[in-house]
Amino acid sequence: MASTTASSLFSIPINPNHVLKPKRFIFQPNLPFFKSLKPKPSLSCSAVAFPATGELVVSSKLSHLEEEFRLLQEPVDRVKRLLHYAGLTPSMDESVRVDKNRVMGCTARVWVEVKIDEEGKVRLMADSDSEITKGFCSCLVWVLDGSEPEEVLKVRTDDLVGLNVGLPATGRSRVNTWHNVLVTMQKKTKQLIAEREGKVLFQPFPSLIVTADGVVPKGSYAEAQATYLFPNELKVDELVNVLKEKKIGVVAHFYMDPEVQGVLTAAQKQWPHIHISDSLVMADSAVKMAKAGCKFITVLGVDFMSENVRAILDQAGFNEVGVYRMSDERIGCSLADAAATSTYMEYLKPASRSTSLHVIYINTKLETKAYAHELVPTITCTSSNVIQTILQAFAQVPDLSIWYGPDSYMGANIVELFQQMTVMTDEEVAAIHPEHNVDSIKKLLPRLYYYQDGTCIVHHLFGHEVVEKIKEMYCDAFLTAHLEVPGEMFSLAMEAKRRGMGVVGSTQNILDFIKDRVQESLDRNIDDHLQFVLGTESGMVTAIVAAVRSLLEPAKSSSQGANVTVEIVFPVSSESISKTTPSLNSAEVGDIILPVVPGVASGEGCSIHGGCASCPYMKMNSLSSLLTVSRHLPDEENMLSAYKAERFKLQTPNGQSVADVGCEPILHMRNFQATKKLPEKLVDQILHTKDKGTSVWSV
Repeated sequence: MASTTASSLFSIPINPNHVLKPKRFIFQPNLPFFKSLKPKPSLSCSAVAFPATGELVVSSKLSHLEEEFRLLQEPVDRVKRLLHYAGLTPSMDESVRVDKNRVMGCTARVWVEVKIDEEGKVRLMADSDSEITKGFCSCLVWVLDGSEPEEVLKVRTDDLVGLNVGLPATGRSRVNTWHNVLVTMQKKTKQLIAEREGKVLFQPFPSLIVTADGVVPKGSYAEAQATYLFPNELKVDELVNVLKEKKIGVVAHFYMDPEVQGVLTAAQKQWPHIHISDSLVMADSAVKMAKAGCKFITVLGVDFMSENVRAILDQAGFNEVGVYRMSDERIGCSLADAAATSTYMEYLKPASRSTSLHVIYINTKLETKAYAHELVPTITCTSSNVIQTILQAFAQVPDLSIWYGPDSYMGANIVELFQQMTVMTDEEVAAIHPEHNVDSIKKLLPRLYYYQDGTCIVHHLFGHEVVEKIKEMYCDAFLTAHLEVPGEMFSLAMEAKRRGMGVVGSTQNILDFIKDRVQESLDRNIDDHLQFVLGTESGMVTAIVAAVRSLLEPAKSSSQGANVTVEIVFPVSSESISKTTPSLNSAEVGDIILPVVPGVASGEGCSIHGGCASCPYMKMNSLSSLLTVSRHLPDEENMLSAYKAERFKLQTPNGQSVADVGCEPILHMRNFQATKKLPEKLVDQILHTKDKGTSVWSV
C-alpha cells in the first residue's frame, strides 16, 4: 500500500533482490547436517558433491540453495523443505541455549554457538524454538561450518538476500533471520580470533540497563547519566509548586541535561504543562499551554527555539504570554550559526535565478529563515519529514531545483537515500511516494543541492573510532542514528535497518523504534535482553528510560510476564569523558561528588576522535536557572530582561518584519504536514519569482 507518511522511507521494506551483488569467497567445506537427507524430486543440498576448494564450494552452496528453493513452486513445499532440514538438525543442549548465545532481532528465539577447533576451523551450531527458523539456521550452518575464520568474516549480509525461501507474506522477516544469525556468527568469530591472538578487545561503551525494577549503570559515564533518573522528591515538589503558583508552562528539548530532564519528567505527573520533545513540537506545545491558561512559557533549549516559540505564540494571538530563556548569555547552536552567515546566502544566490525551492532545516534562526525566504521561496523541514517534503516538491513543480541546508551530513545522507531508491523497483518507490518511480528519482538527483559547510557538533563527532567499535562489539545490537550523523555512521545504521535492526531518522523516530521493539518483545512473552546503540545526543536517554519503564512496569505485575531487560548503549569515545578528582574541577550535586562528567576537559562536550557525550549549548539550561526565572515571574522589577525572548524588531532587506517573513516557511511546512501537498501560495512564489528579481514576500 502506498504511503506518504513522514517517516515512510525509514520503514519501507527494501526488496533485497535488487541490491544483490554476487561475491566470491573462500571456504573449507564441511557437510555434517545433511548427509542423511533422502533425495527429493527436486535438487537437495546433500545431493550435490562439492570440490575441496573453499571459494567454489561456498558460492556453489549459496547458488544451489537459491536454486533448490526456487524449484519448489508452492510456498507450502518450501516450508516443508525447511521443516525437513530442521528435523535433521540436532537440538542444542539446554546449557547452551542461554542469553549470551541469543541472536537479537529475530521474531523467534535463536541461539548460536561458535567454536574454533584444533585445526583452526570454525565450528557452528544453531537452534531455535521455531522449526522454520531452525531450518534457516541449518542451511546457514551447512554453508559455513568448517570454514577458516577469515573466510567466515568475508561474507556480507547482501550475499544472503537470495536465500529468501519463506512464505511471501513474511519474506522480509525471513531475510532478517539469515542476516542477523550471520552477523552474530561473525561477531563471535571475531572474539575468538582476538582471544587466540592475545589481542586486547575493545572496552565496552558505557550503558544503562533498564528493567521493571529500576536502572543499572555500566561504566562511569552511564553512572553520571543515571544519577538524575530518579530525582530528589523535594526538588520536584519545589519546582511544581512555583509552576502552579505562577501558571508557568515548560517546553524542553530532548537534549536537556539529565538532571533537568529527570526533575521535569517526575514533575509532569503533578503539573501537566511540561513538555519534552524535539524542536518543532516545542512551539506547538507552548500554544496549547497558552490556551490552557499559562501566563508564561519557559524554554529549555537553544536560542532559536525560544525565537520560534515567541514567534508562533504571536502568530496564534498570544502576544501577552511571556517567553523566557534559561541563561543571561547567548545559547548558541553550531548548526544554526552555520546558516546565519553571508556564505549561506551566497550558496542560495544561484537558486534565486531559477525555478527553485529552498528547504531549510527547522533548527535555524528565524532571521535566517526570513532573509532566505526573501531570496528564494523557502519551506522548513524536520528530520522526520524532509524526504517527503523534497519528493512532493519535485512531483508538484515541473523542472524544480531544490536547495537544502544547512546540515551538510543530513544533505549528504538525503542524497544517499535517493541513490538507494534508484535500485528499488517502481512499486517500492511508489510505496514511499505514489507520484514517483525509479526514473523520476534518477532525474531529480542532478537537481538536488545541499550546503556543504554546516554541522551539528554533537552528530559531527560520531566518527571513525566510534564506528569501528560498533562494528566490532555491537554489530548484532539494534542501531539507532539521527539523520544528521556523518556518512560512515549513517551507512552503518542503514545496513542495520535493512535487516530490521536499525532506524535512521529524527529523535522521535528513534524513541518510537525503541518503544516498538520493546513492545514486540513483551508481546512474545519470553525472557529477552534488547541492546540499543544510541546514535544521537545522550540527553535522549531520559525520555527513553521513561518510555521503556512505562512498558516494562505493567508487565511486571503479571505473574506470567516474561523478564525483559533493555540496554541503552552510549557510543562515546574515550576522549568524550572528563575524569575529575574532588580537588580538581569535581562535579558536585548536593552531597554527591561525581568523578566523571560528560565532555572533554576543555568543556566542549565532544571528542575530535568521534562520539559526543552531550551538547554544550543545551547544558546551559540548568535546573537552578529554571527555578530562578520562575520565582521572579512576573518580572515587575525587570530583573529578567536578559532572559526574556524578545520579539524581532529587525526588518528584512526589503523592509518587512523578520518575524512575519521568518514564520511563513514554518507555516508552509505546517500546511504541507496537514495536506501532504505544498501550499498554493508557496507554489506561486516558486513559479513567479524566477528571473524577476522580486521579493518572495511580495508575491
